[in-house]
Amino acid sequence: MLSKLQIIAYKDDELRSKVGSYAVQLNPESYEHRHHAEFTTDRGIDAAGAISQFKSRAPEVLSFAAVIDATGVVPGVSSIDDELGKIRKVAYSFNGSIHSPNYLRVAWGKLTFDCQLVDLNVSYLLFSPQGLPLRARLIFTFRQHQTPADLARGAGKQSADLTHQRVVREEAGLSLMCYDVYGDPGLYPQVGRANDLNDVMHVPEGRALNFPPVRGQ
Repeated sequence: MLSKLQIIAYKDDELRSKVGSYAVQLNPESYEHRHHAEFTTDRGIDAAGAISQFKSRAPEVLSFAAVIDATGVVPGVSSIDDELGKIRKVAYSFNGSIHSPNYLRVAWGKLTFDCQLVDLNVSYLLFSPQGLPLRARLIFTFRQHQTPADLARGAGKQSADLTHQRVVREEAGLSLMCYDVYGDPGLYPQVGRANDLNDVMHVPEGRALNFPPVRGQ
């Protein structure tokens, strides 16, 4: 039996409360799964080149094109406008209960991608004599959705229940160090207080800092 690509909608960011789904009429011929890492670049005085330091991994992006056909050649769709309405309801329309569009899971074969729709481009390709659309090509772009727990697991964070010590490296700000230890860059004020820092924005290179268990995890 042919497996259809599914877009499954949830109303919670943990993707537990399903509120709808959409199966494409025709599976895409291909899809693109993009990965991107971000780096800070420092070009020192009289340096021959730039020094790159890892900053973060950007959310992954999934994109593909799918065709919907209302000519009757392929069963399942009688109206392009009605089909687009179903897609928008599942993936694009504002959900007032969560104050955003639905959280989504794209599933097809071995592909499982938790995400939200960030772009939907519709090209109308064929029309009836009355000017009604009979075929359309849809280009979907989804951005990866991850919970804080997913981010921490993916980065291999150490337990926040233990005190860790780190030595400040050049250009490694306190917020970045907090992200490395706790998975939360916003905890730098608490770490600053724990180390009696008067200036949390300019910590001297080479200083050893303690990263104790903190609230906010």
